[in-house]
Amino acid sequence: MSKTESLEDFYREKFNWLPDNLQEGIGHFNVFNLENHLGPNAVPVKYSRRDFYKVCLMRGRNIYHYADKSVEISGSTLMFFNPKVPYTWECLNDDGSGYFCIFTDAFFTEKIRGNLTELPMFAPGGKPSFVLNEEQDKQVTALFLKMMEELDSDYVYKYDLIRNYVTELIHFALKVQPAENLYQHPDANSRITAVFTELLERQFPIETPRQRFTMRSAIDFAQQLAVHVNHLNRAIKETTGKTTTMHITERILTEAKALLKHTDWNIAEIAWCLGFEESAHFNNYFKKHTHFNPSQFRNV
Repeated sequence: MSKTESLEDFYREKFNWLPDNLQEGIGHFNVFNLENHLGPNAVPVKYSRRDFYKVCLMRGRNIYHYADKSVEISGSTLMFFNPKVPYTWECLNDDGSGYFCIFTDAFFTEKIRGNLTELPMFAPGGKPSFVLNEEQDKQVTALFLKMMEELDSDYVYKYDLIRNYVTELIHFALKVQPAENLYQHPDANSRITAVFTELLERQFPIETPRQRFTMRSAIDFAQQLAVHVNHLNRAIKETTGKTTTMHITERILTEAKALLKHTDWNIAEIAWCLGFEESAHFNNYFKKHTHFNPSQFRNV
């Protein structure tokens, strides 16, 4: 897996230039026609994390690779990508089309309720894609066209309007998603589970061989949350149906799979990053849960 792609990397690779406002304190925003980035002369999309958000309307047949999953989509799909999760996509037909916009977290600072990562489509492990029908495609297309028109205007408050259009896209997707899947904290157990999940995700992604996952047990998290480990385990089990250990194990395995598939780090380096003192312990752990040893999985 390559290093995290910065905004500067994005513009240099796609356009060989940097916009004048890239370093302005208001944060950065831009919007593009996807058709200009398709075809035989297009720059390949690398599998990597970015330090910016992306919202994309994609039409046609495509495969997107998101974390350790690969999903084939067809028709019109609205997709949300966040800086924590590595991704790439492949166009499977010659007549793909759509739009995409990119923006930094600072672009929304203090402008929306809560943080972007609290929204379901941007949350780690959240649902990033929403299949659209013809009428929904028209509504989303209209929002992207408004962004493009406003970005080219001289209106002094144009970024406030653009921010509203992006927010409207987010709420459009939230309404498409079934209401029962929306993120809520109905009780204390749900709040504890949400904080546990945030603490777990905060240790990822692992981007260099020097970075290490250290909070590996339920006791570690209970100490951080200042609750008894039994209380933590009970809250998480009642809220999610899974034990604390199961959540930690699943997250370790997800990162292990991504590192094995998308980096050239050796097994010992990956084992150390994931908190294992010995490669043999990592090998046994990985094989126990996946039925492959790490080398076999890497070569599948």
